[in-house]
Amino acid sequence: MNIAANPVVEADQTVYLKDYQKPSFTVESIDLDISVYDDHTRVTSTLKMQRQTDGELILLGRDLELKSISLNGKKLTESEYGLDEEQLTIAQAPDQVTITTEVIIHPETNTMLEGLYKAGDLYVTQNEPEGFRKITFYPDRPDVLSVFTTRVEADKKYPVLLANGNLLETGEAENNRHYAIWQDPTKKPSYLFACVVGDLAVLKDRYTTSEGRDVALEIYAIEKDIPKCHIAMQALKHSMQWDEEHYGRAYDLDNYMIVAVSQFNMGAMENKGLNIFNTSCVLADEEYTTDAAIMRVQSVIAHEYFHNWTGNRITCRDWFQLCLKEGLTVFRDQSFSEDLQSSAVQRIDDVAVLKAHQFPEDSGPLSHPPRPDHFVEINNFYTATVYEKGAEINRMMSTLLGKEKFRKGTDEYFRRHDGQAVTVEDWVAALTAGSGVDLSAFLKWYNQPGTPKLEAKGEYDASTQSYRLSFKQSLKAHSKYPDLKAVPIPVALALFNAKTGEQYTLQSDALFENNVKDGVYLFDQDEASITFTGVTEKPVVSLLRNFSAPVNLEFNYSDEELAFLLRYETSGFNQWQATQTLLERILLDGHDANVYIDAVKQTLPDVIVKDPLLASRLFDVPTEGYLGSRVDENYQPAVIHEDRESLLDTLARGLGDFCKETYLSLDPDTQKDFSQAMGVRALKNIMLGFIARQGDTSVFDLAYSQYQTTENMSERLGALRVLVWNDAPQAQEVLQDFYNRFKDEALSLDQWFMVQAAHPNATETTIKHLISHTDYDLGTPNRIRAVSGGLNANPVNTWSFGVDHFLDLAKFLDEKNPIVGSRLLQVLTRWYTLAEPQRSEVKQKLEALKAQVKSKNVSETLNSMLSV
Repeated sequence: MNIAANPVVEADQTVYLKDYQKPSFTVESIDLDISVYDDHTRVTSTLKMQRQTDGELILLGRDLELKSISLNGKKLTESEYGLDEEQLTIAQAPDQVTITTEVIIHPETNTMLEGLYKAGDLYVTQNEPEGFRKITFYPDRPDVLSVFTTRVEADKKYPVLLANGNLLETGEAENNRHYAIWQDPTKKPSYLFACVVGDLAVLKDRYTTSEGRDVALEIYAIEKDIPKCHIAMQALKHSMQWDEEHYGRAYDLDNYMIVAVSQFNMGAMENKGLNIFNTSCVLADEEYTTDAAIMRVQSVIAHEYFHNWTGNRITCRDWFQLCLKEGLTVFRDQSFSEDLQSSAVQRIDDVAVLKAHQFPEDSGPLSHPPRPDHFVEINNFYTATVYEKGAEINRMMSTLLGKEKFRKGTDEYFRRHDGQAVTVEDWVAALTAGSGVDLSAFLKWYNQPGTPKLEAKGEYDASTQSYRLSFKQSLKAHSKYPDLKAVPIPVALALFNAKTGEQYTLQSDALFENNVKDGVYLFDQDEASITFTGVTEKPVVSLLRNFSAPVNLEFNYSDEELAFLLRYETSGFNQWQATQTLLERILLDGHDANVYIDAVKQTLPDVIVKDPLLASRLFDVPTEGYLGSRVDENYQPAVIHEDRESLLDTLARGLGDFCKETYLSLDPDTQKDFSQAMGVRALKNIMLGFIARQGDTSVFDLAYSQYQTTENMSERLGALRVLVWNDAPQAQEVLQDFYNRFKDEALSLDQWFMVQAAHPNATETTIKHLISHTDYDLGTPNRIRAVSGGLNANPVNTWSFGVDHFLDLAKFLDEKNPIVGSRLLQVLTRWYTLAEPQRSEVKQKLEALKAQVKSKNVSETLNSMLSV
């Protein structure tokens, strides 16, 4: 039997990248007939297949009731094929075959939200990575690409019948039923197949591509949500234009469709020409969704559209290459988003996510390379490492090459591999060939885990007016990857005159003159140094500008040097990074907070004028969760909580009247564009929170007025948090008012649940009250995440009564929706850093869970968590 790169295996088996083999058969075309009934769905598929290697013919299938199978027109008996719970096998198949199977499936009882399932009154698919095998028998792996022709039939109570590609035909069927036939002319793997059956309204628009194709754009949602689809539509058109201008990629079908679904495990899915979106990633309106949610909608719209070329036209050879399509596409959507708002803030937000999620993942038991070399359940590898670190690798190569050479490299990639299923090596080779720069060393980033530590030291020689920077990189030992190598690290840097604040023009010694370009130094050894000349005064050095590499930097800055960078740095990102380092030192090492307070007071007025959104980020105090991830042993959540609360109180007192004066001076309605107004609103909410900490009870009147007079969700939520989290006299009134206003708006109501779950003084009773509420739904991942995410905002609660909450969810979802169950369980990944006796208590509960779960998703996560 062929060993596929992604077969379904038993829970105790592991799939290895090294065992990859081509499939025995390709699929030239598939004709798919999906007939939906209330109590079942009948799926007939006809596959035209061609042998390409020796071996059995294997079709993967799960939870399928096989009614009939024929081979080249001959109906097969049970003795002529093998069938088990995971696959159908024909041992002696001819080289060319046409296989027709008829199966019965039950989307109406499918709670896993994978394959074809029913969400309310809507039938919808989610097939990445291995959902298509729950629809019909098929070689369900990404390196099998085929032309799909799909007939969808259902009762006329479901007027919308959608599938991938172009619409060929519609018509009447018997018993008040109708059908639609779609064909996707582009070969694609089965994970990109999509089908939607339901009663939906549609927002329509058109876009003419750079190649002259007139494309029909359609966003489907329930009727009342159509007004919330306009921002997404504009983002889609912007994305199409942006991809043409920046990558030369035009859209290739006659239509592009998006469907908004409330019950969806992921954010969105890039199915060819028919994207399925979680409602949270497509519905956007200032009255109902926050500014951050609006930005996310635009980013995710772009991400899924960009997949049309980086993921669909060129796809992955196997699921080990997931970071190829996801890392590159995340990098592309981050670059797109930099055009929508403050580019500095976009980079800040991206790095904040990286440090909050990927860095802890890299240092814990779930650590793995961006391209893993083994897995048990591939769904467990849709991780921050694959997505966010994968994006950073692409950013590093782009930084090193510059825009022009990077574009030449991507052009070569599209030229070489359009229509193919490829590997990370193919991507790096094409980028190398197109740019003329050897990037093969970056493969080390893809193939080994861990966050490199970059130690830097600076020495100034006044006699020679030179400044020497020395670097040393190292990686924490990893039991499964003993031979870790030095990786190429682009270090973007600048030197500032410590007296004047002016930036020096970099002049380096001859040895490294080819390594420094536009302030970027490529460091690819265990140790190296570089000397800069013409430095007339002892400089303040700015390192990893714009976070040029995903590493942990250690440099012996003084607090005064960090304050200097906050004031004089010309990189907005590095201004923020200076504040983060200062605040971490205050919180973890007991440094004086006044250095930060004085610097931010001096800096803020100018920044507010230039970039109010950046100004708001300069008050980003590291979260308790992030601070906890910086503690490797004897972690005590309550201590970190007390220290952080003390710092916030100190900042509030130190800023004094500045907070109220700033709050009263800010008016988002006077701003020229959305990004500016978003920044003003963010800053207003921060100041409101600081005023509350000052003990000024008039803040409740300010917050109440803001809540009642605004039509903007970010302002309303900011006021609601201040009132509820400070137990203000108006707290219960506004909570009830918010519920009454938005009880029929699912995404807004998610915020109502989250605000209460995230209350700093929330108790076990609070959470139990929320999950017993009539509007709490364990079948809707967004609602589960609203409460669980709010709870996890306070690690003190997570690691006390929250442990049982997450374990109970994992146990319940293990059977109902193991993908979500596994991800929620990962909240407890860093249990092993807890101080005793809490550490042993949590471990005992995790060990007890092992005997109570069966899914590969939850079992693999649990085993990895307990492997430390």
